[in-house]
Amino acid sequence: MINILHQHKNHITATSGILIGIAFAASLLGVSALRTPALIIATIIAGVPISVKGCQALRMKAFSIELLVTIAVVGALFIGEYLESAVVTFLFLFGAYLEARTLEKTRSSLKELVDMAPQEAVVIRDEIEMTISIEEVVEGDRAIIRSGGKIPVDGRVVQGQAALNEAAVTGESVPAMKALDDKVFGGTIVDNGYIEIVAEKVGDDTTFAKIIELVEEAQESKSKTEKFLDKFSNFYTPAVVLLAIIVFAVTRELHLAITFLVVACPGALVIGAPVSSVAGIGNGAKNGVLVKGSDVMDRFAKVDTLVFDKTGTLTKGKPEVTDIKTFHHLDSKELLTLAAQAETISEHHLGQTIVKEAKARRVNLDGELKDAEIIKGMGIRAKVAGRTVTVGNRKLMNIENIHITEKALLYAINREKLGNTAIFAAVDGVVAGIFSIADQIREDAPRALAEMRKNGIKKIVMLTGDNKHTAELVASKLGIDECHAELLPEDKVNYVKKLKAYGHVVAMAGDGINDAPAIATADIGLAMGEGGTDVSMETADVVLMADKLVQFSHAYSLSKATIRNMKQNTYFAVAIVFVLLFGVLFGSVHLASGMFIHEASVLLVILNAMRLIRFNRKGRKVEEKSQAAFEGVSV
Repeated sequence: MINILHQHKNHITATSGILIGIAFAASLLGVSALRTPALIIATIIAGVPISVKGCQALRMKAFSIELLVTIAVVGALFIGEYLESAVVTFLFLFGAYLEARTLEKTRSSLKELVDMAPQEAVVIRDEIEMTISIEEVVEGDRAIIRSGGKIPVDGRVVQGQAALNEAAVTGESVPAMKALDDKVFGGTIVDNGYIEIVAEKVGDDTTFAKIIELVEEAQESKSKTEKFLDKFSNFYTPAVVLLAIIVFAVTRELHLAITFLVVACPGALVIGAPVSSVAGIGNGAKNGVLVKGSDVMDRFAKVDTLVFDKTGTLTKGKPEVTDIKTFHHLDSKELLTLAAQAETISEHHLGQTIVKEAKARRVNLDGELKDAEIIKGMGIRAKVAGRTVTVGNRKLMNIENIHITEKALLYAINREKLGNTAIFAAVDGVVAGIFSIADQIREDAPRALAEMRKNGIKKIVMLTGDNKHTAELVASKLGIDECHAELLPEDKVNYVKKLKAYGHVVAMAGDGINDAPAIATADIGLAMGEGGTDVSMETADVVLMADKLVQFSHAYSLSKATIRNMKQNTYFAVAIVFVLLFGVLFGSVHLASGMFIHEASVLLVILNAMRLIRFNRKGRKVEEKSQAAFEGVSV
């Protein structure tokens, strides 16, 4: 019964409206005998779905808006106010229709994401090219994607090259070039080119599937304001019924009491906060920012202190070996071979940089590796080809009681002052050489930090495990308030705790792997970049899907705009209820006009929330055009 009514709700609304139109036409033509039956039938037709929903809520021990309207309509029929009963039911259904349509638009970002999901894949099996359903793709399948095609799953390029539109995942519409060994995400589109990939993640494990799941969960979550309003409505509705009874007892006017019931419906109040939340989260998803719920938005908007990791966060996270200095009898190739073989198990940016350099020089990394151990925040120790290799920072050398000569120390300090990170490599307990590794500050970092200060950030801190010379150089270039270097993961956690103890609301941004403890400790944990996507999606409150600090700035300003919008809707809804109630008590608002104003207020709060869908769109267009000009790509 309920499903049937829901399916035909639009037809019921249209029929009710037509009958009201017939009633008005009958009045104008002087056919009064037709007017009253048309209005009564219109009331009954439109009133049935309303009353059914009201009774259903009552069985769940909830006092809904539909129950208030049902009581009011029954009362209006009882006193012979057929026009008002018909108009009230019609306006309620018509208002619900308009609300549903506009609410669909607030969820449009999620719908667009779902629509972007690939449905088919072209794969090669047994040397035969075939088109299969996306559900049939398995890990290890070799997929072919041509110009205009969608990447079906997460994978790695094994042949060809192409420009990919990754907006569905990263929020960036400027094409990204992909070639051999580059990672690609399912749901992204090949603008031009041809690539073959090996499937590494399929089905619900793909990044795109996780994004959709996270956005769905986030849009269903509730902020403190929403939770309060839910509880408030449970007490408010029965209180309105009680007040209506008191109004009738005092005035002896049933019409006034019924009108009081209708205009006191808290529709705009109940829907105002959730619709702002949904629109804000949808805007974030469309721009490559995953905010894990309304409560996260609430906390993020209150942040006054930002804490950044350096490597991969303030810098590009794509460091390169700029120099290899050797001591004693080893040459640079021998040292690189031993160090890179030891670092093959490391997940750290710097360790992987040494491995990348070895591969570029075609060094054989198939040597025997034993007793390998990662020392968090310091480096790695392993036995390679029967030799004990220790690769890491100065602190690791001290812990391992490996003496650093004055010559090696002076060289390391000079390299650090030039902006390099000095990585010591010891063989059999003796420092055999130093790797100089340099990274670049992100081009958008100065602008992003300036925007966040403008939006209310009072303090910016950098915490890094890197040496103090490199850290201070980066901090001075970016105008960071505080810089603390050579820290272990637990030191970062302790510093975040210290900031919170002083009353700061802290957001910590890192790569989601080494900084996971500090990210979890902060009021808001934020992970950025494609490198740590899997871990970051699990640990962080906010995930930035592209290597862009301006997304951080967008996320922060979006959270503030969302909470501001939520408050605007709440204040407006409360004001409307008070205005209507005073209007009823002073005789200036009647049943039909009260319902009209009520439904109009609901639509206004939804339309206000919908402004969030377009939030900062102009700024992003300017940014994309400037980036396209920089890269020589047309938008």
